[in-house]
Amino acid sequence: MSTTADPLAALGALPGVADSVASVRKAVDRVYGHRMMRRRSNEITSEAALRGARGSAALSGADWALEELRRRSDFSGDDEARTIGAALRLTAEAGQLLSIWRQSPLRVLARLHLVAAADSTEGAGRPRLAGEPVDEPLIELPLPDADEVAGRLEGLSQLIIAGSSAPALVTAAVVHGELISLRPFGSHNGLVARAAERIVLVGSGLDPKSICPAEAGYGELGRAAYVAALDGYASGTPEGMAAWIDHCGKAVVLGVRESTAVCEALQRGAA
Repeated sequence: MSTTADPLAALGALPGVADSVASVRKAVDRVYGHRMMRRRSNEITSEAALRGARGSAALSGADWALEELRRRSDFSGDDEARTIGAALRLTAEAGQLLSIWRQSPLRVLARLHLVAAADSTEGAGRPRLAGEPVDEPLIELPLPDADEVAGRLEGLSQLIIAGSSAPALVTAAVVHGELISLRPFGSHNGLVARAAERIVLVGSGLDPKSICPAEAGYGELGRAAYVAALDGYASGTPEGMAAWIDHCGKAVVLGVRESTAVCEALQRGAA
């Protein structure tokens, strides 16, 4: 990462990023202005959480229909069911960790992994040690060793604690991209990375009621596009970083579209 005083702000100045930020801001403002947000925002938040969990799980290999998530109450069966359960638990937990994030992001990440793993994984709640395997089969980026993970996690933590003038989308994209590139835990890294992004988007004030589920947008854009955009982030080039931030922005806009559809359905009395 850059050694400038505010490296995230430098990313905000990359070509095309300002347009991505503006598109997100316009979409978010529009859904927050919907008349149903003044009347039934809690229902919209709950539905956004469910759709976000579904999208995040899909990127981790468990692509279930929304109605199946509504119908099921036991997620302890096969691997796909456990992935869905982890995504649902993380979505619920993320909102409880907002006040801790800016002071101790590493503590929050540890908690997120503990919640995702549900104590079923050895080493749950701590970064992996040298030689420990990583179960993240859908992400094929080169895997950093444990020492590099520790150093980069500390650097990310310092950036978050120091704060930045960068737009929330930029900070959220970097947190997400860095975590999925590092895969600091033995499992559930994608789910944790996307939950951390959600914390940034909500905690920044961009989406304070958590009604713009980027995770749903990532799911809609598809795994191939997600992996290609991550390759851009991992490359570290200005073009690659800008393309990743743009991908994250598109996901937020699609998440807004999901919640807008929920608002419209509520307005029609169909939900």
